[in-house]
Amino acid sequence: MRNQPAINYFICLSLLLVLTSCGVKKSLEDRPDISQYNADIPEREMINDSTYVAGNNFLTKNKHGQWELYVEGDPLEIGLLTGSLTQELLQKQERVFLNKVEELVPSKGKQKFLRKFLSWYNRKLYKHVTEEYKTEIYGVSRYASNEFNNIAPPYLRALYLHGAHDIGHALKDLMLVGCSSFAVWGEKSEDGNLLIARNFDFYAGDAFAEDKIIAFVKPDQGYSFMSVTWGGMMGVVSGMNNQGLTVTINAGKSDIPLVAKTPISLVTREILQYASTIDEAIEIAKKREVFVSEAIFVGSANDKKAAIIEVSPNDLGIYQVENSSELICSNHFQSETFANDRKNIKWIKESDSKYRFDRMEELLNEEPKINPTEAVAILRNKKGLNDTPLGYGNEKALNQLLAHHGIIFQPEDLTVWVSSNPYQLGEFVAYDLNTIFNENRRFSGQPISEEKLTIPEDPFVHSQAFKDYETYRILERKAENVLETDAEMTSTELTALETKNPDYWKAHFLAGKYFYEHKEYKKALKAFTLAMSKEITTVPDKEKVEKYLKKTKRKLR
Repeated sequence: MRNQPAINYFICLSLLLVLTSCGVKKSLEDRPDISQYNADIPEREMINDSTYVAGNNFLTKNKHGQWELYVEGDPLEIGLLTGSLTQELLQKQERVFLNKVEELVPSKGKQKFLRKFLSWYNRKLYKHVTEEYKTEIYGVSRYASNEFNNIAPPYLRALYLHGAHDIGHALKDLMLVGCSSFAVWGEKSEDGNLLIARNFDFYAGDAFAEDKIIAFVKPDQGYSFMSVTWGGMMGVVSGMNNQGLTVTINAGKSDIPLVAKTPISLVTREILQYASTIDEAIEIAKKREVFVSEAIFVGSANDKKAAIIEVSPNDLGIYQVENSSELICSNHFQSETFANDRKNIKWIKESDSKYRFDRMEELLNEEPKINPTEAVAILRNKKGLNDTPLGYGNEKALNQLLAHHGIIFQPEDLTVWVSSNPYQLGEFVAYDLNTIFNENRRFSGQPISEEKLTIPEDPFVHSQAFKDYETYRILERKAENVLETDAEMTSTELTALETKNPDYWKAHFLAGKYFYEHKEYKKALKAFTLAMSKEITTVPDKEKVEKYLKKTKRKLR
């Protein structure tokens, strides 16, 4: 499998370290003190198969296929209510995620070592999560299933899964993380106000993104906020509070970390709940130790601009633009703090991050002033620099056709738009936080979204090209599996693999590898030559294609 070396690294490391795992017992036994909180929550009432109510709290599915969750209370109440209302989604999401891990590590022996490694690896996690968020996570975990208790009990599983996004940076082939975001204000936005857009390209399989939840949380302490999340996730990857402060996260280049500390989604959750300005966000970020590199993109209605807090296990840098009304962020660091960081420099040179950064800059320059509809169009853009065809699914594209969600914020108006499936191609549904966090919020059965502000779906979803791409994705997965297992593909499948997504280098590369393995060197040469003529995603990918091309030419001499 593509990520097997990293998995093997973890398993081998577990053999060496699990025997000397001091402190593991404490972490396994740690639980939050919930005695100060209210454990009595209203019983969940089922209105229909897509609407549940518990007192003032509710979960409902809108006509766009998005789940909308509203919860309020102290940390335990928020956790318990979230778990109660979303229990089916929570259990499904955990099943999807952990089955994915099982698929990647099918060996029962290796799974056993992986479980031991998890307990060692997360031995200090409990020290880096605040009691408030441990309490919330404990509350939601009460509604997890017992299906995966062989991995860890529900509370520990829920805690561990909050670091999944972080581990995804290290094991890049396990979770594809290549987010793109930008902000405009002043002369660059249509109304002069701050506008922020982002794609959250976190991929753990198609099923993982089926049931996104748009959560509206009104805690007893701090600010009310919204975020786009999934079952069991109490952290924040994209969100805005009622002060007009927004947070989104973009992965930076990280080594495989040796110990878990504060999951980045809990750092951003704390920022969202307790900060109203960029300076306050920075102070919170400085307090927390993280275990991967991450760019925290912060927008602020009070400051009327955006900034990037760049954090790593060893450093923190702040990037703000001067004499400019736009800020762009992909997956490399821009602050002076990391200007000479070797990993960051290499990442800029070899990855797709700089390419997407330049593409955002190019598209922003094409529009004198940006409004929400134009921002959505940028997020959905599938072409490369100078409108070069990249093929569908290329990581150099802003729209990689795998996003968990796209989101647009207008912080000064407290308005947010969230994409509906598939990817960020469906309608962007609008919400007004002024209305949603009204003091007298009750479930009325009426839509809580602002339907008149809905941004239409991308017509691409009805095109033959989109249907062909979906077919291609199935063939791509089959080809990768076949190449690992020495199975067979038909000539019809191999032809379709290349013709259903003809501008994508990987389609031709996979076909070429298959032909090469089956000693059909003339066909392999043609496929590899075609792959080299396309826009290849990264420097290592290009080197890989060149290597196979040379090997094939030698075979034909």
